[in-house]
Amino acid sequence: MGKLDGKVAVVTGASRGIGAEVAKVFAEEGARVVVAARTIHEGDHAFLSGSLASTVEAIRAAGGEAHAVACDVSDEDSCNALIAEAKATFGPVDVLVNNAALSYFIPVVDFPTNRWMRAFAVNVHGSFMLSKAVLPDMIARRSGAIVNLSSMGAVGPGRGPYAPSTGLRGGTMYGATKAALERFTQGLAQEVYEHNISVTCVSPSVGVPTEGTVYHGLSASLDDPKGEPIRTMANSILLLATEPVDRISGRVAYSQQILKEFGWLEDGQGYGITIKGSGYSEI
Repeated sequence: MGKLDGKVAVVTGASRGIGAEVAKVFAEEGARVVVAARTIHEGDHAFLSGSLASTVEAIRAAGGEAHAVACDVSDEDSCNALIAEAKATFGPVDVLVNNAALSYFIPVVDFPTNRWMRAFAVNVHGSFMLSKAVLPDMIARRSGAIVNLSSMGAVGPGRGPYAPSTGLRGGTMYGATKAALERFTQGLAQEVYEHNISVTCVSPSVGVPTEGTVYHGLSASLDDPKGEPIRTMANSILLLATEPVDRISGRVAYSQQILKEFGWLEDGQGYGITIKGSGYSEI
């Protein structure tokens, strides 16, 4: 028996990377999965491999149920249409995974304002709009789970003085969006707790090699031995989507930390275990 038997799940940013893996894990656990992104067919993206069609094909080949919906999470009409199609196809949404994200690694002094606004629209406003769209049915049914994906980038550099940077520059915007998402998570969790709906947020404990991280130079390759296995991150999202509200709602956690805490992983490393996480993860 699967942990998500009979459940309907929506996973955004599911054309590749963590989102695609989460969709596959959810389907393996019995969920009927609606996958959403802007890349419908292989080759549609100018730089990255992966597509919704590929994710759906992999799920169906393994005996699962999946349906693809093109969605721009920065647009409210598109968000509402996604949830409406998910409901029409499989029924009311039980689990929402807000994984879609947009990043530009540009120093603030050079940052185009339209790109800054666009990134906040995808990384923060999209999670708000999709959560708002699924909540009426969740509240009516007194059941549901929303899992938001944050990043190690939400952990700031602390106060100065600062040494000249030798690492990745231009991460201020991405970190700011993810810090906002962590605060949104705990606020929404408090609002809907009485309705038996969990809202959580999770980041990788160690960087997960994906098509996106390789493209941005954050991972050496998809099989980078220094990275966290993508299945580890997907399992942490499964845990947060299936544990009782009283045990996890409002948690801002890290993948290996939460898996170890709940006995799904024997040992771990990185953020939340050997490295201190963000302020919200400590609350």
